[in-house]
Amino acid sequence: MQKTKLLLTSLSLTGLLALAGCSFPGVYKIDIQQGNVVTQDMIDQLRPGMTRKQVRFIMGNPLLTDTFHANRWDYLYSIQPGGGQRLQERVSVNFGAEDQLVGLSGDFMPGVSRDQAILGQDSGVSTAPAAQQAEDKPAPGSLLEQIQREVDDVKVVPVPTPEPLESTPQ
Repeated sequence: MQKTKLLLTSLSLTGLLALAGCSFPGVYKIDIQQGNVVTQDMIDQLRPGMTRKQVRFIMGNPLLTDTFHANRWDYLYSIQPGGGQRLQERVSVNFGAEDQLVGLSGDFMPGVSRDQAILGQDSGVSTAPAAQQAEDKPAPGSLLEQIQREVDDVKVVPVPTPEPLESTPQ
């Protein structure tokens, strides 16, 4: 009888400890991502007058195609990092009568991408003047200067082209 009580108590204690481990603060929780990943660079590539195929090539297949609104594609993306707050982004692409892109709405708008904003560049292609490029050269004797010298000293070797195989058997 004593052994049964001791066994039952130990099993109950083990079960409670295992159950407590499920909600323990240090337990890793995965990030949950759903939908289409849409970036600002994708939005910046869209132009009015593009066909559905061109938009699908840039953005991917839409998550929602509404039967009642055949001229609208919806792209939804949500992420919930490790049990934290769920974030959601939405973009709707609208097509005209000739199946050409006429507009878009949602959380992204055409403009400077996040990468370009971080780097401090505008959306246009910028060319640096020669004086600025000269300033970007690494300091003499530094590791970057040694690497640049090795890259500059590389000799270009042409790739040999194989001779065509004979098509007639001998």
